[in-house]
Amino acid sequence: MRENKNKLRKEVRSRLMELTKVEHEELSSRIAENLFSLEEWKKAKTIGITISIPPEVPTVRIIEQAWSEGKEVAVPKCDPEKKTMEFKKISSFNQLESVYYGLLEPVAETTEALKEELDVLIVPGLAFTKEGYRLGFGGGYYDRFLSYYRGATMALAYDLQFLDELPIEVHDIAVSKLITPSRILRTYAH
Repeated sequence: MRENKNKLRKEVRSRLMELTKVEHEELSSRIAENLFSLEEWKKAKTIGITISIPPEVPTVRIIEQAWSEGKEVAVPKCDPEKKTMEFKKISSFNQLESVYYGLLEPVAETTEALKEELDVLIVPGLAFTKEGYRLGFGGGYYDRFLSYYRGATMALAYDLQFLDELPIEVHDIAVSKLITPSRILRTYAH
């Protein structure tokens, strides 16, 4: 199972690397527009989102849009020892620091943990099925978090990140909406 997942991760990553800069910008711009058109986005007061690293769908522009609409933005801070994560509010990109693998996370001292539930959680992933199942980056943080999260879940994806099937495990939880450059897919997940 693990070998298969790693093989799929490599495959999708290399597909993503084939997108040109222009394609990346054009497609991610359409994904963002589709996200901003959703009722859940419009109503949301707090958004949970990661700071993406290429070749993922870029999230910086989405965070800036959230701030400009007066929304609160919370970014995950992972605890590698406990394998848990909590979301911390940021009001500026200066409140981030580079941790392992070049991931940007909130600086613990300057950010406060979010006490209330996030209205919308944008879940990262490398590959997806149309049913909303995802292949993550291998840490398992989101699977654990999603097991008790009750708000709206969404994922942003380029069309080439869709696979017909993924190795699904018992603890895998599907997201309820997939946002692509051309459409918004509602899944049966709640």
